[in-house]
Amino acid sequence: MSLAYHARKTPKKAAVISPETGEQLTFGDLNTRSIQLSRLLHRHLEIGERFSLLLENGATYFAAAWAGRRAGLRFVPVNWHLGIDEAVYIIQNSDSRVLIASPRLADVAQAVADCTPELRLLLSEGEAFASFTALDDDLSAEPVEALDPEVEGVVMFYSSGTTGQPKGVLKPLSGMPFGTNLPIENNMARHFECDDTARFYTPAPLYHGAPTGWSMGAQQLGGTVVVPKRFDAEAALRHIQDYKITHAQFVPTHFIRILQLPEGVRSKYDMSSLRMVVHSAAPCPAEVKEMMMAWWGPIIHEYYGQSEGGSMTAIGPRDWLDHKGSVGRCVKGAIHIVDEEGQKLPPGETGHLMFETEEQFEYHKEPEKTAETFDEKGWIRTGDMGWINPEGYLYLTDRASHMIISGGVNIYPQEIEIVLLGHAGVRDVAVIGVPDPEFGEQVKAVVERVDDIVPDADLADELLALCRGHLAGYKCPKSIDFVSELPRLPTGKLLKRELRKRYWPEGRTL
Repeated sequence: MSLAYHARKTPKKAAVISPETGEQLTFGDLNTRSIQLSRLLHRHLEIGERFSLLLENGATYFAAAWAGRRAGLRFVPVNWHLGIDEAVYIIQNSDSRVLIASPRLADVAQAVADCTPELRLLLSEGEAFASFTALDDDLSAEPVEALDPEVEGVVMFYSSGTTGQPKGVLKPLSGMPFGTNLPIENNMARHFECDDTARFYTPAPLYHGAPTGWSMGAQQLGGTVVVPKRFDAEAALRHIQDYKITHAQFVPTHFIRILQLPEGVRSKYDMSSLRMVVHSAAPCPAEVKEMMMAWWGPIIHEYYGQSEGGSMTAIGPRDWLDHKGSVGRCVKGAIHIVDEEGQKLPPGETGHLMFETEEQFEYHKEPEKTAETFDEKGWIRTGDMGWINPEGYLYLTDRASHMIISGGVNIYPQEIEIVLLGHAGVRDVAVIGVPDPEFGEQVKAVVERVDDIVPDADLADELLALCRGHLAGYKCPKSIDFVSELPRLPTGKLLKRELRKRYWPEGRTL
């Protein structure tokens, strides 16, 4: 199956729906627009070259992404929350030669264009603005017959840049004919019950790997994708009800926000259409997942992997109830837990997580970082810490870079964060290491409290007592700070590097 196949079989079926407006793009129209855009791009770009998307969630994003796939090109999603300098860096570093942008992002788009004379074509998804011409005007002159041949292109994502400048993940072109299933699409069909009856919902920004991969995967398999502009907890419930969503993808932060809605709000909406919900991107507190399954039923799946590729683990709801806290067993590739010297550790011991894979990639223009990512066996260093039980179930403990070393003892913040999230007054939390003159680092919890809760000494004492009741003394925070909002990306990823800057002396390596 492929986009072209579904355009022939069900041309009037919705391929993508914008739930705020009800606007739809059918498979027939998506196929035609992506063909026309692939032809336009083909006149400006050679096979394997790059073009960038500075677009909000919506139909144009999918038309452009499918055009890149069918023209053998690499398309570069750009985070539209970035500042001008950051966006310029990605577009210049990726060697993009075409930029497709939204008029709502005109200021950033034109500033990028002014700084990047190498751009050959500037297209607006709506009305023309500044140097950008209207995409529809350009496409109107393009034939609707597909290129011959059509070969698969590939997305080129940039890391979120939480530990420095973002890195471009450059994957080789497969050389396969357009319409060939990607590994993620095979996994969606095999492990996550996705087919042409699916109505798939994701409220995360499409400039990130999982929302794009899963949404396009659902379309490849014949399903309809419902993608809002942004996440809103109550709106997500309304969209699930109104569009009879069968499959959905969330991150744990979404679950927490939904559960924090008043019971009277949550009970208004019918969730009975849901058949499968999947989450990833960050650890999910067991209590949160249990509450979601008690409400939505045992339909919540989880997977763990990297945007770069490699191994992948998955765990279904029944298995998870028997192995709470696990991210599952391998469904692709192999995983290994090693010590600081790279020696394999036995089951039950915590160490560095490595993926064994045949998939290849490099960090664009970053040979040293590419070399650092692979060991001499070709295994990928993930940067995560974890352990495997004797049955092969993987348990993550934290990012290696988040580990706190206090008096020579390793402390993993994730364990503490999960305990604190169990308090009704905590909306979000980050645990970090801060300077300590005796022990090097001490544990600090930075708490975003629920709106109507007073952030005073009594609340801090309650939270410290909660930790002491669940954790060893050396793991408990020595202090708690309250903030109005923690720095998180829309995908739910916490920017701990930015948070640490508030506590560490200037120039200290984080």
